[in-house]
Amino acid sequence: MEEKKKYSKGVVEEMEGYGGDPSPEQGQFLDWQDRLFLTVYPHDSRVPKFWPQNPQSFSEILENYTCKMRMVTKLVSKSMAKSLHLEENCFLEQFGEGATLQARFNHYPCCQRPDIVLGLKPHSDGTGYTIILQDIEGLQILQNQQWLTVPTVPNALFILMGDQMEIMTNGIFKSPVHRVITNKEKVRTSIAVFYTPEKNKEIGPQDGLVNEERPRLFKHVKDYEIIHWEHYQR
Repeated sequence: MEEKKKYSKGVVEEMEGYGGDPSPEQGQFLDWQDRLFLTVYPHDSRVPKFWPQNPQSFSEILENYTCKMRMVTKLVSKSMAKSLHLEENCFLEQFGEGATLQARFNHYPCCQRPDIVLGLKPHSDGTGYTIILQDIEGLQILQNQQWLTVPTVPNALFILMGDQMEIMTNGIFKSPVHRVITNKEKVRTSIAVFYTPEKNKEIGPQDGLVNEERPRLFKHVKDYEIIHWEHYQR
C-alpha cells in the first residue's frame, strides 16, 4: 500500500496516477477496482512522478508496449478507412501527428456481491478508440437492452470504438455503452490503451461518408474527451 501511495493521483479531478475513478456526487458508488492511469504518448505529455520505479523494468516494458500500440493504431485506422472505401490515411490525419495514447492498468479484486457491485459503471469511451488486453471475461457491451459478455481470446487485443470514431464515421462505427462486472472467485486484470486526437485538433464526419442517404449526423468538435470526462464523473 505504501508503494501505491507514492503514485496516488491526489485530487479528484486528476486522471494521472494511481487510484479509483472519481465519484464526487453524494450517493454515487465507487467502481470496484484499482487502477493506474498514465499518459504514454507524446513523450512530452508524460508525468514522470506517476511512473512506478518498482519493478525497475516497468518503464522499459511500457515504452516497448507503447511503440507496439502506435503501430496498432496506424494499422487499425488505415484498415477502417479502407473498409469504408476512403483514402487510407484520412482518419490518421484527423487524429493528428500528436495523437494521444493513455494507458490504464485495471485491477478488479474478487467481490463477494457481484450481483450488486460493478467493476466499472456503464459508459461509452470519449476516445477515438480503445485497445484492450484482458485476461478473463468481465467486459460487457450493451446491445438491444441486453448486456453481452465479450469473450477473451488468449494474447489477442480487443478494439472498442469510442465516441470520436463514431463522429468521424458519421455514425457508421458505433461507440457502445459498456461496463465491467465483478467476479466472486477470480481476480481480473486488464490494460486499456486510449487513442485520442491531439489537443486542439478539430474532428468531424469524414466528407466521403456524408451524402443524401446519410446526412451529416454530427457537428465538428474540438477536445471532446474533456467534455466527456466531466460528464463521466457525474
